[in-house]
Amino acid sequence: MKVAAFSAVEDFMRDARMLDKAVVECVPNFSEGRDRSTIHAIAEAIASVQEVTLLDIDPGADTNRTVYTFAGKPLAVIEAALAAARTAANLITMEAHAGSHPRMGALDVCPFIPISGISMAECVQLARDFGARLAQELEVPVYLYEEAAAKPSRRSLADIRSGEYEGLAAKLADPEWRPDFGPARFNPRWGATVTGAREILLAYNVNLNTEDVSVAKSIALELRESGKILKNPDASPVLDDSGQPKRVPGRLKAVRAIGWHVQELHCAQVSMNILDYKVTPLWKAFEAVSQEAERRGFAVSGSELVGLAPAAALVESGRYFQRKAKASPGLPDRELVKAAVKAMGLDSRGDFDPDKKIIEWAYRRKDRLMDRSVSDFSDELSSSSPAPGGGTVSACMGALGAALAAMVANLSIGKKGFEEKASILESIAMEAQCIKSELLGRADEDCDAFNRILDALRLPKRNPEESERRSTAVQEATKQAALVPLGSAKSCLGAMELCAQALEQGRVSSATDAAVGFLAAKAGLEGALLNVKINLGGIKDESFVISVQRDIETLLDRSSACEKSYHSLLQKTLGF
Repeated sequence: MKVAAFSAVEDFMRDARMLDKAVVECVPNFSEGRDRSTIHAIAEAIASVQEVTLLDIDPGADTNRTVYTFAGKPLAVIEAALAAARTAANLITMEAHAGSHPRMGALDVCPFIPISGISMAECVQLARDFGARLAQELEVPVYLYEEAAAKPSRRSLADIRSGEYEGLAAKLADPEWRPDFGPARFNPRWGATVTGAREILLAYNVNLNTEDVSVAKSIALELRESGKILKNPDASPVLDDSGQPKRVPGRLKAVRAIGWHVQELHCAQVSMNILDYKVTPLWKAFEAVSQEAERRGFAVSGSELVGLAPAAALVESGRYFQRKAKASPGLPDRELVKAAVKAMGLDSRGDFDPDKKIIEWAYRRKDRLMDRSVSDFSDELSSSSPAPGGGTVSACMGALGAALAAMVANLSIGKKGFEEKASILESIAMEAQCIKSELLGRADEDCDAFNRILDALRLPKRNPEESERRSTAVQEATKQAALVPLGSAKSCLGAMELCAQALEQGRVSSATDAAVGFLAAKAGLEGALLNVKINLGGIKDESFVISVQRDIETLLDRSSACEKSYHSLLQKTLGF
């Protein structure tokens, strides 16, 4: 059950968090996958930039290509990409390069990807700034693609890279292919670079139990969105009325695919770029390759993710495979990721570490309260420090309530007599997991909000200008300190409602678990609202205060109605 936004203050809270936590991902592909010293030197250049975290290094000997993934503050990400390029300029020579992956430059492609707190338009500007600086510093040709493309004919990376490095000199001589930045002359050592902004792309490879590359190529043609060209018996293309080759579209939308042989694995591989995992989920790509392989008398022997993927891609795949196994899809995210990894053989080449392969988990702060043991958290809570405090505990109480709602639903799914309720129980479990995760995040946010007030209070006030800046900072920080627990209270209400549903729909033997969950979430809501009210007293913006007070009244009205329903269900289910 979704808890709707209550007022415009929700937008203020979201915008403030985003501005403070803007994160951009950058995934440069360098044309070197064999020389360890070069690979390491580029990695060091990236890691040397402050406010950037190097998340993954994925070298390939057969492709002779290394994909780096890093994330951080927008301007810091540009500096890291430039530092990596400068290093590569001294170490990579394209004249000697050979590999199975299409390429046209030492830094072949460098996309900027919005993760949080930043728009696609802003990432487009980052890509253009990077491209201009790269071209100026190294005197190399740079092209813009995808969302940053200067014209429609250059949106596609494949179109820009057509002819690859070997055909680059001729391309640069063509006025139609004048680079967007830098000189229109061939640089034999560097080649050319493509940069741009795009949504998250999944580089996903599926291994076949054969070394016959023609099988992989055949499957790739069948699946990729662009499909294949129809052929006559003499292998010439079938032409349409305008004289153009006729194409049969592939099975998978927003997917590019090729087939090749991977020497180190001794197998053929279907290599895919999933351009939009919401259009073609990871599980769907895996299942499609499996079906096409089986149709040809072969099987899939595992798969791999090159670089990192968003949590949602693997979580959704885990839900699919749980449903396929007639098990609950409403498990915690980590369990769903584990299910996806096993089902798709993502660990077939060794351990698949979610904390290194999932973007949000790899980048998230390392000092989160919610990652500590219960004992450590309780110890810190009982210390003389004012934070974490009641606001953090309120969020935790709500999270525990949501967790119990999910537990009751999961214990009921698949049990005899609950077949007709399966979809309702799945919905309860999945929504409860979402609310649980949101509240655990708010537990840390509440502590951060208090610390921001302390930081604002420490600002100097030696003159009227400084006093004004300090006063404004204190007011903004206090608004945040009110809005964070307000968000917790809304989520706690959602947990209460889900516990009531679990009490009604779940097994009688688990009814007391649902009841305890309801009481925990109710305590969380009331505790969170106490924290909202105490902060409202220090806010001078009357319209803001009135808006939040209306939200509080709405929450209390809904909470009261939910509690009446809960007591009625408790009496009906347990008789007390």
